[in-house]
Amino acid sequence: MITRLPHDWATCTIDTPLGELRLAASPRGLAGAWFTTAQVDAPPDDGRPPSPEHPTLTQARAALTAYFAGQAEPFDLALDLSCGTPFQQAVWEVLRRIPYGATRTYREIATAIGRAQAVRAVGRAIGQNPLSIVIPCHRVLGSDGSLTGYAGGLDRKRALLTLEGIR
Repeated sequence: MITRLPHDWATCTIDTPLGELRLAASPRGLAGAWFTTAQVDAPPDDGRPPSPEHPTLTQARAALTAYFAGQAEPFDLALDLSCGTPFQQAVWEVLRRIPYGATRTYREIATAIGRAQAVRAVGRAIGQNPLSIVIPCHRVLGSDGSLTGYAGGLDRKRALLTLEGIR
């Protein structure tokens, strides 16, 4: 989990239909997308000036605008997942492969990384996802199909799934 942004990262805040989203870009790619009012807090604003014209943030803003307009999978962005452990990164890579409009269970994610018994650890890794929406952790459901935790809140998770045509 990112608790403090490195000095060489650019940030900006954008408005979405589900609330403000704070974006952060490292020199390697998009590294953060957090709802500013969420269960898991974004790293604190350290007073740096926003960089809305940063190329990575401009691309991310365009991709998120397209996503909220109903375009499937506009997230062809360079990402920086280096804030995660190797285990977290493996989980996040599996999440990236969940197709638009589809869901998976925590057990399916655990099985996909070759750790079928690590369902709780997978849940924790999903909860630490630094790239809300871009890495679609909202597409992960409980084994019975129920909505389970989402750092942005269950109302946002439900809204994202509805946007993607998942009832």
